[in-house]
Order: sequence, then structure tokens, then C-alpha cells
Amino acid sequence: MDSRLAAAGIYPEQVFMTTVDHRKTDPIGTIAQSQKFDNDAEETAAVSNIEPGPTAIADGMRIEWDVPIEMSDGIVLRADLYRPIEDGQYPVILSMGPYGKGLLTQEGWPHAWEQLIRDFPEVAEGSSNKYQSWEVVDPEKWVPKGYACLRIDTRGSGRSPGYLDYWQPRETEDVAESIEWAAVQPWSNGNIGMSGISYFAVNQWMVAKHSPPSLKACCIWEGFSDLYREVWFNGGIANDFGPNTFERQGLRLQYGRGENGPRNAESGLLVTGDVTLSEDELAANRRDPRRTQRDHPFDDEFYQVRTADLSKMTVPFLSAGNWGGQPQHTRGNVEGFVRAPAEQKWLEMHGFEHWATFYTDAGIAMQERFFDHFLKGADNGWDKEPRVQLQIRHPGEKYESRMENEWPIARTEWTKFYIDPDAGLLSTREPSRTEPLTFEALGEGLNFSTPPLDAPLEITGQAAANLVVSSSTTDADLFVVVRVFDPEGREVLFRGASDPKTPVGQGWLRASMRKLDHDISTPYRPHHTFDEKQPLTPGAPVPLHIEIHPTSIVVPIGYRLVLSILGRDYSHDEEPLTVPNVEPPLVMRGCGPFTHTHPLDRPSEIYGGETTIHFDEGSRPYVLLPVIPAK
Repeated sequence: MDSRLAAAGIYPEQVFMTTVDHRKTDPIGTIAQSQKFDNDAEETAAVSNIEPGPTAIADGMRIEWDVPIEMSDGIVLRADLYRPIEDGQYPVILSMGPYGKGLLTQEGWPHAWEQLIRDFPEVAEGSSNKYQSWEVVDPEKWVPKGYACLRIDTRGSGRSPGYLDYWQPRETEDVAESIEWAAVQPWSNGNIGMSGISYFAVNQWMVAKHSPPSLKACCIWEGFSDLYREVWFNGGIANDFGPNTFERQGLRLQYGRGENGPRNAESGLLVTGDVTLSEDELAANRRDPRRTQRDHPFDDEFYQVRTADLSKMTVPFLSAGNWGGQPQHTRGNVEGFVRAPAEQKWLEMHGFEHWATFYTDAGIAMQERFFDHFLKGADNGWDKEPRVQLQIRHPGEKYESRMENEWPIARTEWTKFYIDPDAGLLSTREPSRTEPLTFEALGEGLNFSTPPLDAPLEITGQAAANLVVSSSTTDADLFVVVRVFDPEGREVLFRGASDPKTPVGQGWLRASMRKLDHDISTPYRPHHTFDEKQPLTPGAPVPLHIEIHPTSIVVPIGYRLVLSILGRDYSHDEEPLTVPNVEPPLVMRGCGPFTHTHPLDRPSEIYGGETTIHFDEGSRPYVLLPVIPAK
């Protein structure tokens, strides 16, 4: 066997997978997960190079690059360690992800970095910024606080060899093993905390399956907890984000790009390993996300083994979500908080971009209090903090800090706003009309508006739309959007996690995927099984319960609340944002990268027909909104 392939963690099973139908040989990725060695020689070749990388004392830190961490199956992951210069035992902030521990944010994501330091210049202050890496803590701001920061490349990415398959069960085992490895190192006090945004947050939900005893606290910043519902499919509709993002980020940072990848200026190491493989060899050593999405349209075992078991999340955690993070992360942070049995858990909800508040002075101060309490034993009052800390959103990017004790908020007045087709109104009064309304699925849809408000209206929480729908075809996709318009009739748009101009709230559901899981559904959060398709009979109405992801807005006097029902992705009327230097091209029109346009998933002959909303007596369509009265 080619020693370059062994060094990259490619074994005969994976090469074989490229020449046969993977659905027959490896239906849920078990071959890739097992990483079996054919013989002792191959195992030796794969793990023999376990020498540590270079070290340095620089910028007030003791730095060890490319620290080897050997996993129980023989794969050696690589980590960068930043710790205080003085010998001692320190609490550890650990992160594991696929974005290249040695790739600077400024180099890999220049558009995001420039926007971040433009809007929040404090992020770049007090640091040389030579160790900024995507979505993880800046060690120059944490090492002086008495922490060791450990960044690990997931197997198959960066400088860690292996088969690249996001959130594969073996990766979750790697996280648990790395935590216990870090706990017994001479520079560690045995208390491990996990931190990070997005991918690095998801791995914190995921590792709960293994309950590593040395994991003492998690700071889960904008991280989904349900791979099927929040990433690959929204309401059963395929999301373009997963495959597109893998192509934009995952492929360029796959282990084995070697000389074809970037180099870290501080360590001198190639970001994606010292082995340089061909494109065919790289393809043989990773899962194809587009084929995976096509072959797994239901919430089957593939997703279930890659989804967090929230029932085992008992470690203290801070779940920080973003109102503008729909559909990917907002729901996951809220679901994690509500469903995890941890006795010590906190929910924080904020606005602005996906990466912003994690790095601000206020964000770091909150994280420091949390970690100091659980990793250093500091009696700093964190345990007395209210369990729910909300930044209530107002038009004009204004936020009001408010503390609550629970989620959903106990004083919520769940209010039905009925759709009145005669005047296009959204009203708390049930309409009398029974004639249906029909719209072209790929057209402008239908809009229903409240009159101008005579008093402020706060909506904070989860919501649901209840419709009775028929289609001219055998299926229909429903996109439900909550919007706000000012007195002059202009839509009020908000800075979302990924898109600078987003609506207030969104929900999705494919009519044929309407089957409910009654055991865990609530009126305000319907939960669908997504385990089978129930095609429509053209013209025959069916009831739909559409989940609208958590949101917050205070609608001022004179403004209007609008509910839009579409058969396609929402888009605003303003100039879209084209993100520079991104392939495939990314044009944001209000949904960011979270669009639903794949022609194989949404053929126009089925999803381009006419959709009808029915108003029969006893089944009036409405949206259930979480109205919050003033305290």
C-alpha cells in the first residue's frame, strides 16, 4: 500500500468505496468510522510519525505546535497548545473542528474579519492577532487569564490524518478521548472546558453521549443540536448550506493538501499536513455531502448517530444563541437548553453577526465568569445569575438586556393571529370567510398584515403556523416568514448571523413530510418525524403545523406585523450582498447561505404548481405567537 495513503489515514476500504455503490457497502458510514487497519505494517506507517512540532515562547505565551494526541484506533490527531509561560497546572479550554488550527481568520475568512474589526474594533485590541483562528478563542486574551488553550484538528482535516466525515461517531469519540488526554497532562489541572462557535459548539452537544468525566463546563456558542432539522433539511426541504459550505471550507482544509494548501507564518507548518495527495486520493478519503443529502432524505440512522443525545447533557453549560441565526443554530441552542437535564445551565440570546459577540469585551467577560466558576472554583456569583439572559430586539439594531428565569418565558401569552383573506389582515379575531386563496408556489406568495399598532407588541419565543393547504400537484413546500414594516411601508430588516438583512422569523415545511411526533410536539413547537413521505392528492386539503424558529422583536407603535406565506425562499427588495472571493458564489438576499433551491429536491413540476390556503369553519388558519406582556 502507498505509504503516503497510510500516512494520510486512507486504508483499502476507503479507496474501495470510490468504485462501488456506497449505499450497498456502507449505508451509514460504518467503514469510515471504524478506520480499520489491514495489518501491523500499515498501522505502524500511519502512527509512527508522532513527534511533536516546534515550540516557542512568544507574545506572553508558551506555545507548542502540532502536539500529537493518539486516539484509541491508532489515528494521531494534531493540536496547538497555548499556555502560560510559568510552569503550573491550568484549566484547559479545548476546541476541536475542521477549519485548520493553523489558518488565521484574517487569511481564511478576510471578509468576516474585516467586518468584525470594523464594527467591533475592541476585538483586535490587546492582541497581536497572530493566533486568531476561525470561531475559537484568541489565546492572547485567555492565556493571561490563567488558561491553557488547546486547539485540535478533527480527523481528516488540517494536520490530522483520517477519513473526513463531519460529526461521524468516531469524531465524537475523538472529542471525549482528547478531553481525558488533556486532563492528565502535567500542564493541566484536570478541569476541561469546551468553547467555540458553530462546529466547535456542535461538538460540545455531541460529546454528551460519552459523558467524559473531566469535562466540567461547556460554552456552546451558536451551535445546532439536530443535524437533520437544523442543517441538512429544514421542514423536510433540502438546505443548500451543508454541501455548499463543505465545498467552500471543508475541501480546502482537508488533510492531505500539503503543499497545495496554506502555511502558518508563526509555526512554519503547512496548515493541511505535510502529505500532498491528488484530488482523486483526497476524494477517496472524504464523504460526499451532496450524495449523502440525496441518498438520505429522511431522518434515518445516518443523521441520528450524528445528532446530539441531549438527554445525556448533564455538564454545566452556557448556551448562547442568535436571534438572526435561523435556521441553523438558533433552534439548536434553545432546544439544547430546554431538553438537556443539566442542573446548572444558562441560555443567552443575542443579535448581530454569527461570530461577533463571542469576541467582544462583554462576550469574553461573560465567558470568563462562567469558566472561572466551573474550572477554577471561583466564588464569583455566576451560579446566582438568572438562567435566561436575553437581548430583546428592537428596530434599528437596538437591544434591551433582560433577565428571565425560564424558557419559554412563563408569562407568555400564546396568541392566535388569524389570517383574514378579505382584507389581507392578520388579526386576533377569527374571520368569517370560507373561500380559499390560491397563489403560485414560485411567485410572490401571500401577505397578511396587522393594522398599524396602537401599542408596542413584544414577540419573544417560538411560534407556529397552522394552515390547511392543498396543491395542484402531489406536494408543496411552505415557507412562512414573520416580518415588520415601518409607518412608511418599508420592511425593517435586521443584521442576521450570516446575512446583514434578514426578516424577524422563518419557518419551513414540506407538505408530504407533515407527520407529527405527538410525544414531544407542543402547540408552539410542532415536532415532525421526517421518517416517511405522505404525498398529497392534488386538490385535497391537509392540515399543516409549521414550526417557526425562536425569535424576538418589539414592534413599535405605528409599525405593522406581517405574515408572508411563500412556496420559495424569502427575499427582500433591497440590494443583495455578494460575498467576495467565495466559490461557489454566495449571494445573500435575506436567507444568507440557507437557501432551498436544489432542482433534484425541488423539481418545478412538483414544487412549481399552485398552492391553496383553505378557510373552512373549524380550521381557520392562524399563526401562534409568543406575546410577552410588560413586567
